[in-house]
Amino acid sequence: MIFSYRATTMEGTIVEGVIDAADEKAAIERLKNTGVIPLNVAAPKEDIKKRFTLRSAKGDLLTFTTELSALLSSGVPIDRSLNILSGISESKEMKSIIQSILKSIREGSSFSDALQRHPEVFPKIYINMIRAGEAGGVLDVVLDKLNEFLESRKELKEHVFSAMIYPTILIVTGGISVIVLLTYVLPKFTVLFAELGGSLPLPTQILLTFSNNLKSYWWIVLSLFITGWFIFKHSIKSDTGRYKWDSFKLKLMGDVVRKLETARFCRTLGTLLKSGVPLLQALNNAKDVINNQVIASVIDDVSKGAKEGKGIATPLSSTNVFPPLALSMIKVGEETGQLDTMLMKVASTYEKSLKEAIKRFISLLEPVMILTMGLIIGFIVVSMLMAIFSITALPF
Repeated sequence: MIFSYRATTMEGTIVEGVIDAADEKAAIERLKNTGVIPLNVAAPKEDIKKRFTLRSAKGDLLTFTTELSALLSSGVPIDRSLNILSGISESKEMKSIIQSILKSIREGSSFSDALQRHPEVFPKIYINMIRAGEAGGVLDVVLDKLNEFLESRKELKEHVFSAMIYPTILIVTGGISVIVLLTYVLPKFTVLFAELGGSLPLPTQILLTFSNNLKSYWWIVLSLFITGWFIFKHSIKSDTGRYKWDSFKLKLMGDVVRKLETARFCRTLGTLLKSGVPLLQALNNAKDVINNQVIASVIDDVSKGAKEGKGIATPLSSTNVFPPLALSMIKVGEETGQLDTMLMKVASTYEKSLKEAIKRFISLLEPVMILTMGLIIGFIVVSMLMAIFSITALPF
């Protein structure tokens, strides 16, 4: 199989090309044997795909972490590694940030302090892990764990996003179909029925009244929709509004939300602990990655319990938020002194379980949406047919 690659020599020269290998790992090994440091190895079609993909800050962060980890693992000093990355970065914004970080390091700042000056790109959890790696002299190991963490988080988000594509398309196309029927097709029949005279069936009268009002006052409907959307967005920015909205989501799709937040929390906490971050600090950082405020609020009680020497399994059990299996696995991890490893296993378990839960949720959501759209469009069509059939009863 042919792979395209980008690598650097020990002198810092960037080389690109293609290599024949059985798989990606074999390609990396072959490149290392030739005396170069591989930065990126991918099938050509994936490389082409990346060119047409909009690059986000988080995507740039993953690329930066992967390439920096490869360089440091190969023994290249941090300042030289950053200098190489600033030269090969495809993003102008990221190039500027890397150069700023390199300048700060050369002026005497630590790597973590230099990253802290760019919070829009590097989150607190990232900086704390880097700081722990610097303190323990294992920065390359921490970067490797960060790379795994970012990859798993990206994969999970992409799975959720891809699962919601079909329902979104269904809602949009169904909504457009209904709007076209009400604002364009029905008014044509209104003119025809008015010319022929006679009374129309009640469903047709209701539908025509609704259609005429929608066509005449669509701007009011649109204004109300936009106003309602802005009010909703403003309300969820407040702590009370966000808490109520998250509570509603927890009631609506509790199984999916709990598994998602459990996977996020456990993977983050496990990665932090493996990187040498103290438990209390790790709990505070792990709390930041939980989106649901109902679940995030209970982590304060867990931190309090940890301060009192209760560990985290017992305080988590009293919250009644996390799934029983996760709690049991965490308790075993504490008892065996392998909490970080067990947390990573919990995360992997619930990431797999989450994918199945999303499939089940979508499998239930799709028929409901199809049935709802079918009933709406069916009512419109039946009302029109009733009116057409009633024409035969009109005197000519």
